[in-house]
Amino acid sequence: MSKILVIAEHLGGKLNPSTARAVSAAAALKPEAIDVLVLADTCDAMAAEAAKIEGVSRVLTASRAENAHALAAVLAPQVAKAAAGYSHVFVPSTTFGKDLAPRVAALLGVAQVSDVMSVEGSHTFKRPIYAGNAIVTVEADPAQTVVATIRTASWPAAASGANSAPVETLNLDVALPSYTRFVELKQGKSDRPDLQSASKVVSGGRGVGSKENFEIIYKFADKIGAAVGASRAAVDAGYVPNEMQVGQTGKIIAPELYMAIGISGAIQHLTGIKDAGTIVAINKDAEAPIFEVADIGLVGDLFKLIPELEQAL
Repeated sequence: MSKILVIAEHLGGKLNPSTARAVSAAAALKPEAIDVLVLADTCDAMAAEAAKIEGVSRVLTASRAENAHALAAVLAPQVAKAAAGYSHVFVPSTTFGKDLAPRVAALLGVAQVSDVMSVEGSHTFKRPIYAGNAIVTVEADPAQTVVATIRTASWPAAASGANSAPVETLNLDVALPSYTRFVELKQGKSDRPDLQSASKVVSGGRGVGSKENFEIIYKFADKIGAAVGASRAAVDAGYVPNEMQVGQTGKIIAPELYMAIGISGAIQHLTGIKDAGTIVAINKDAEAPIFEVADIGLVGDLFKLIPELEQAL
C-alpha cells in the first residue's frame, strides 16, 4: 500500500489552498496513509488547519528558525529526511512546489514527475505536455520514492472541517546550506479574491490598451466579486504586475467562470485556463483564437460592451 507525504504550502501563518488540492490527488491513490508535513518557524496555526483536511492521517511539524521563510534550498534537506518510509512525496505545482520538488528529487536520487493531472495507478500518472496540447501517461519506478508536483487546477480541494488528525513533532536535524539567505519578500496586496483560488476571474489583455485603461477591468471584476488576471502581453506591456499573469509561464487556474477581455488567445494563455468551467471571451476580432475555446463569445469593442454588461448587472 502507498504511504504519501504531502508538503504543505503556506504564507503569513495560513495554508495555501493548494495543499488541500494536493491531498485530493493523494487520496486518488487510495493510500494506507496521507501525512502532511508543515515546515515553519512556528507551525501551530498551519498544523491545526491541515489536521482538519479530510483524508489526512497525521500532521507532522518541524519548527525551526531557519524555516521562517519558504526557501527551497533550506526546506529540501528536511523534506528528503522526512520522506524516509514514504512511497510518494507530493508537492503543489506552484512556484513554491516547482522550486522545492526538483531539489528533493535530486537529494533522493530519483526522477521527478511533474504536473500530475490524474492518477492511473500507484506509479502511473497523466500530465500535460506541449503547452497542454497533448496528455502523456508516465510511469515512475516502483522501486523508488515518487516525488511529484500536483497540477492544482486539475484537482478539487479536499473538504475541511470534519477531520481531526493528530499532530506530531519531527526532529529534522539536518545540515542546512549556508549559501542561501532570505533578503526580502515583495508581494502585491489586494482586497480582491486570490487569483489561483477564486471561483470567478476577469482577465485583460493587450486589447485593453494601457495601464490606465485597465481600470475598466478592475471595476468590472469588483462589480461581480472576481479576481483579476492578465495575459502575458498585458504584463509585458506594463499594464499590470507579473503576479497577475495567467498562462503557461504564469498561473494555471480553474475558476468556475473565466472572462477573457481583449485577449487574443495565444496557446500559452489557453494552457492556463483549460480547466475553467465557463469561458467568456470579449474581443473585437471575430477571428481571435480565444473564440475557439470560449463557451460564450462577444465580438465588439470592450469599452462599449463592458459598461453595457455592468449596467445589465
